[in-house]
Amino acid sequence: MVLDNTNISVYRGEALAIIGPSGTGKSTSLRIMAGLLAPDAGEVYVKGQRRNGLIGDVEDPIRISMVFQQAALFDSLTVEENVGFLLYQRSKLPHHRIRAIVNQTLEMVGLPGIGERYPAELSGGMRKRVSFARAIIGNPDDPRDTPEVILYDEPTAGLDPIASTVIEDLIRKLQHNQRCCSTYVMVTHQESTIRRTADRILFLYQGQIRWEGTVADIDTTDNPLIRQFFSGSINGPIQALA
Repeated sequence: MVLDNTNISVYRGEALAIIGPSGTGKSTSLRIMAGLLAPDAGEVYVKGQRRNGLIGDVEDPIRISMVFQQAALFDSLTVEENVGFLLYQRSKLPHHRIRAIVNQTLEMVGLPGIGERYPAELSGGMRKRVSFARAIIGNPDDPRDTPEVILYDEPTAGLDPIASTVIEDLIRKLQHNQRCCSTYVMVTHQESTIRRTADRILFLYQGQIRWEGTVADIDTTDNPLIRQFFSGSINGPIQALA
């Protein structure tokens, strides 16, 4: 059992971080929220409507986008084709207009003029930002195709400290951009990412929420799980993996 009696609520306009040791169900929680994985038991509600099955079985009342840990770009497609994938597949917009929307979105993530490149030609940080652009792109002719929630799975994993800071700043910048969604849920292990991008924090351990608080609460709580997690000590209630 990965998740056990876990209840998570996400509120409009908040930046929620789900943290905890590896293998405790954080990414599974994101996949359930995204509709990529159906729980064996329990219920998922989106804007008060119960979701039955996977995202392909029923359309949510809002669009939920996901940024995967390894960017998950299509290697055989250009950056423009990756970012505009949703619009090329689902919209009736002419190609020249999609190209313009893609270019505007790439500018928003600080990557103007790279639409003709392929993922293999980009650095790790650039690939992350391209995946952000793909997640936030919307159809101006159909508000239903504009995301209201973004799910980030380890957005700074594998990046150096400077590249991580660039991504962290971008996450906050996008949250406050009126053309993007203002709500996101993030799974991360990186302390700088937690402190710079989270408003509310849930600590998930052994499939259950064991602590909830703010970034400021990290330094004042007496919760032994939080104290051990942020100190990196092998001594404490969290069992170290051999």
